[in-house]
Amino acid sequence: MQLILISKDRGHVGQLRLSSRRVCCAVAGLALLVCGTAFYAGMLMAGVVGVANPKSLVSEWRAELEDQNELLEGTRRTLQQNVDALALRLGQMNAHVVRLDALGSRLTQMAGLSEGEFDFTTPPSLGGPEELLPSPPTQISSIVTTLESLDEQLADRGRQLGVLESFLLNRKLADEIHPEGRPVTSGYISSRFGSRNDPFTGRRAFHKGVDFAGRQGADVVAVASGVVIWSGPRYGYGELVEVNHGSGYVTRYAHNADNLVVVGDTVKRGQVIARMGDTGRATGPNLHFEVLHNGRAVDPLTYIN
Repeated sequence: MQLILISKDRGHVGQLRLSSRRVCCAVAGLALLVCGTAFYAGMLMAGVVGVANPKSLVSEWRAELEDQNELLEGTRRTLQQNVDALALRLGQMNAHVVRLDALGSRLTQMAGLSEGEFDFTTPPSLGGPEELLPSPPTQISSIVTTLESLDEQLADRGRQLGVLESFLLNRKLADEIHPEGRPVTSGYISSRFGSRNDPFTGRRAFHKGVDFAGRQGADVVAVASGVVIWSGPRYGYGELVEVNHGSGYVTRYAHNADNLVVVGDTVKRGQVIARMGDTGRATGPNLHFEVLHNGRAVDPLTYIN
């Protein structure tokens, strides 16, 4: 190969002869120089952005992994706290249910309902076809809200049942303390309430009670629940038992052969409190029975019937 060289200033012409081998070596050297320059520039740029630094990458990954572990641990603690809160709430609701079951069973007995009409020992029977409805995934917050609502409903039902229990107890107590029924288990009415001829003087006198004639030693029973306020002899009555039933009611059982209760005893309706006798102003074995309301004698037949 021949190269002609021309000088711009002097117009001198020169010649340079190159062999083909030299030309190939020169082209190859130039190509290597260009590639090396490009590679070095790439390395410099990679160093600037930090991609080609392995130690830097490992440090960043390690820091990110620690952050994720802390986040995971925090989530685990939150879930555990939620589970503990749910367990506590379920325990409280279970206690409410147990109390309501016991209260419901007691109310069923107090109300005199037949067995099986309200059975608090088994879940209520349900039925009917149903179609599943689409619903969003359940969240713990929604479960807690539902449990709190159920807890409030249980507490409200407990208050209502408590009021009903008080009502039934008061009604039952009122029934127990209201004089009702016969004060003897056997015998017949021999003298009524009101004006009559006195059996000892023959004069007209006011009889404040009802007399039941019977056999000596027959049972004398309380016509209502109450507290004994007198047990012993009293003029004209002989051996007397007097019971205060509250609400202004007092009953008297006179002419007893024996008193079976003492002052301060609590008696129930139908309880035997004395034996029939003829003590005091009596012509024979009988029970003189009186009912007083607010201190005034009333006709016992109203309560006996």
